[in-house]
Amino acid sequence: MSYPKGLLAAIHYFSDLDRCHDFMVAFRWPNGVTCSTCGSADLYYKAKRHLWQCKTKHPKQEFTAKVGTIMEDSPIGLDKWFAAAWMVTNAKNGTSSYEIARALEVTQKTAWFMLQRIRAAMQSEGGMLNGQVEVDETFIGGKARFMHPDRRAEKITGTGGMGKAAVMGLLERHGPDGHSRVRAKVVKNVKRKTLAPEVREHVTPGSEVFSDALKSYDDLNADYIHQVIDHAEKYVEGQVHTNGLENFWSLLKRCIKGTYVSVEPFHLFRYIDEESFRFNTREINDGQRFAKVVAGMVGKRPRVDRRIYDASVGKGGGNMTSKMEKDETPFQRFERTMRHIVSVPKKEVERRIAEEREQRKAKRKANS
Repeated sequence: MSYPKGLLAAIHYFSDLDRCHDFMVAFRWPNGVTCSTCGSADLYYKAKRHLWQCKTKHPKQEFTAKVGTIMEDSPIGLDKWFAAAWMVTNAKNGTSSYEIARALEVTQKTAWFMLQRIRAAMQSEGGMLNGQVEVDETFIGGKARFMHPDRRAEKITGTGGMGKAAVMGLLERHGPDGHSRVRAKVVKNVKRKTLAPEVREHVTPGSEVFSDALKSYDDLNADYIHQVIDHAEKYVEGQVHTNGLENFWSLLKRCIKGTYVSVEPFHLFRYIDEESFRFNTREINDGQRFAKVVAGMVGKRPRVDRRIYDASVGKGGGNMTSKMEKDETPFQRFERTMRHIVSVPKKEVERRIAEEREQRKAKRKANS
């Protein structure tokens, strides 16, 4: 199917809601629309409402082009969704929620909601990495010299990466399309029991693996042709280096520091997915990159667990209300806890909510 190749063409193309709808339908169902529940092609189409109704009787007979995508249940029009996706996909250093809000004339909260789901569409597993693979790790977090003294005393409890989020990266040189591709994720720590299994999970045995002199990689010799470059002595020795990943880390940190400024650790993986996607698709044009994001929208829908909602408004799962929060409405408390909820495992959310509650209790006790 045809799609716009540049920004000007995209502005003209996606300015019409009907054309956006036709584009999404053609993209999702190139061989004809089928029911999102049962797969039947025997449907009614209700043109005024832009939805279909399956003739087979079952729950959820009616569906739209948004059903089963990151846009499901969203009142935001497809024209704004596509514009936001184009902006964040093709901006080298990312696009902030405030910029999206100004450009699309929506609230900042709405823009952030959209961006988090577009980043989910950018997430890609891919296959196993092979050939020559670089492995490295970095730490993401604020610099101590820029912190308020109270914040610095709370966060900086040691040297190196203490108080920061650890991120591990793998880069395959000269991938299937002839260009390097990267895979990165947030990890608990940089110990051997954490890093070595990640390498074995994503890299084909027998591949050449290049790393720095971190002791956590020492046991890779049994499964890989493992070569080490000691950065205390030099950075390159022939083909043994991790400069490809160092390049990716610089792009990631420039994006975070320059555009997003401050990223909470429990949302960091989404920003890593965003930068990884742009890095891996850097050799294709803007239209092709946008088409990949639209394809990734289908079959992904971040959900909110009802039990966590109940905990946030003081029902069932626990009471989050403190003296400082008595004036909040239930929905305001729910909004406040959304930062814990989006795309975070349920057990982790519950742990963080309990931890935050204990921290507030300790703070009140210290102030009393």
